Amino acid sequence: METNMANTKWQFFAAKALSGQRLTLEEGLSVLEADNDEVLLIMNAAFTVRRHFYGKKVKLNMIINAKSGLCPEDCGYCSQSIVSTAPVSKYTMLDKETLVAGAREAMARKAGTYCIVAAGKGPTEKELNQVVDAVKEIRETMPLKICACLGILKEDQAERLAEAGVHRYNHNLNTSKANYPSITTTHTYDQRVETVEKVKMHGMSPCSGVIIGMGETHQEIVEMAFALRELDADSIPINFLNAIPGTPLEHAGRTSSMKALKVLALFRLVCPSKEIRVAGGREVNLRTLQPLSLYAANSLFVGDYLTTAGQEVSADHQIIEDLGFEIELNAL
Repeated sequence: METNMANTKWQFFAAKALSGQRLTLEEGLSVLEADNDEVLLIMNAAFTVRRHFYGKKVKLNMIINAKSGLCPEDCGYCSQSIVSTAPVSKYTMLDKETLVAGAREAMARKAGTYCIVAAGKGPTEKELNQVVDAVKEIRETMPLKICACLGILKEDQAERLAEAGVHRYNHNLNTSKANYPSITTTHTYDQRVETVEKVKMHGMSPCSGVIIGMGETHQEIVEMAFALRELDADSIPINFLNAIPGTPLEHAGRTSSMKALKVLALFRLVCPSKEIRVAGGREVNLRTLQPLSLYAANSLFVGDYLTTAGQEVSADHQIIEDLGFEIELNAL
């Protein structure tokens, strides 16, 4: 009887999401604070919503670290920041040929979206020119969707990226507005929101997500989901902190696998029609429960992240096949 009542509750949340109603703060908290015995019921409710919008298709994305280290920002989670002592590669913006070669590798991995990511507060004109030139060639020669993540944009920079053919621009909120000053002091939460709004204004698809595990409360996680719904982000990467030695957050504990699943379900229920992507840190936080994540999420990064290793691409392809799901080729 108790199981039936719990299932009815989570399915009510699914029905609410499908009807366009937003969960209340209390309902969102109940997802995160549910007993672990209810996780499969919660994931089933999330899958009801995911299946409605995306069936069993999975979008794949690949990142290239286009510029590594050398970042003046003090983001506490990042091994490339000015306050990090982590031993990471340091190099300036990759040339056009290398960026284009990365796109070919994305195709080989069956990724539909190729993400050009560069550390820094925002791109210089030289860096922007290099990215624009690469994007134009990729658009002319490959059926890939292109996402750029270059930091805070000026108005004319957003316009140039859109004109070059960038489909999507990523700028994560990362954490709640209240928690933001404890993570980064060299720019503000509001500046991130403003960049996402610029992206939308110039016709690029907005991508913005979070990093779970940086000292935020459960209420703040729900508030992050609400903020991204309000921002109308088309794609929402859910990162789980992979605490890197040499960063201010190196001693942060991992998010438990069960909590990670509840977080993914929450974002699916709050942002039902959006691309929910299991992103950085999934391998070390979800561990053996990674396949279950796709009952809420409909998108994955394949291969390595910026300075941390992902699992073998073949393992991700195998997960999708074993679930009876299908890779959505050339998908934005």
